[in-house]
Amino acid sequence: MASLYTQQGKNIRKTWFLMTGFLVIVIGLGWIVSQVYGNAAILYAAVVFSLFMNVTAYWFSDKVALAATGAKEADSVKYLELHRILENLAITAGLPKPRLYVIDDPAPNAFAAGRNTKHAVVAVTTGLLERLDRTELEGVLAHELSHIGNRDILVMTVAVVLAGFIAIVADIFLRMSFFGGGNRDNKNPLLLIAAVAAIILAPIAAQLIQMAVSRKREFLADASGALLTRYPDGLASALTKIASYGAPMRKANHATAHLFISNPFGAHEAGKFVAKIFSTHPPVEERVAALKGMEV
Repeated sequence: MASLYTQQGKNIRKTWFLMTGFLVIVIGLGWIVSQVYGNAAILYAAVVFSLFMNVTAYWFSDKVALAATGAKEADSVKYLELHRILENLAITAGLPKPRLYVIDDPAPNAFAAGRNTKHAVVAVTTGLLERLDRTELEGVLAHELSHIGNRDILVMTVAVVLAGFIAIVADIFLRMSFFGGGNRDNKNPLLLIAAVAAIILAPIAAQLIQMAVSRKREFLADASGALLTRYPDGLASALTKIASYGAPMRKANHATAHLFISNPFGAHEAGKFVAKIFSTHPPVEERVAALKGMEV
């Protein structure tokens, strides 16, 4: 029977495969554009720019996430118990205690961000604090600490940057195609058609891979969080309560949606099949079932 550890290893391998897919898309896209326009500098510029964006995302991902969600640092007196729970879980996990933030929002949710374990943050909404009991809150915080310990946040941030970069390159190339430029007269028309098709499809593929990375990481963080608290039912109950709140967060946006423990756009989405494909999170029912079936 598969154990918690084999499930973690399986998800890690799948995530590395997905990240490799991102790199293939970036390099392939740059190569196609450079071939169509007969300029190798385009490929070199694409690689350099992607590296620059990754470095920028590495250093400032936590600040961007906090600013985008309106998170404020949690007062050590007002939120003393919350600080204690997080500190105890961090000690158990062998991690430095992350900086703790609170988002003034009635929608129950939480996220973690940061480039490494020493520069990590955890943010929870006021709605989460109001609706969950202690064991459920421990489950959520353990889930977010698992994201930090597993280095999920950096991986997902890089995924976002790569997806954005692909979209930017696609937009530039399409504009060049429509308004002229390059030496297309001397190029194979089939290559040009293939290039346009690749440019159109690449952002879609990148977005799907980005969401797949997030979904796989959520399962892994659920498993790691259950191992940390030794009580998977706490997180399962928390996820059920969070999912039952249908309204979206006040500052929900697609740039940070994948960071949250649950979809910040609300539980009621039209079309279950379509929602499952394009959502940044796996269905809560699947996550709860996985938690309830675990042996810890």
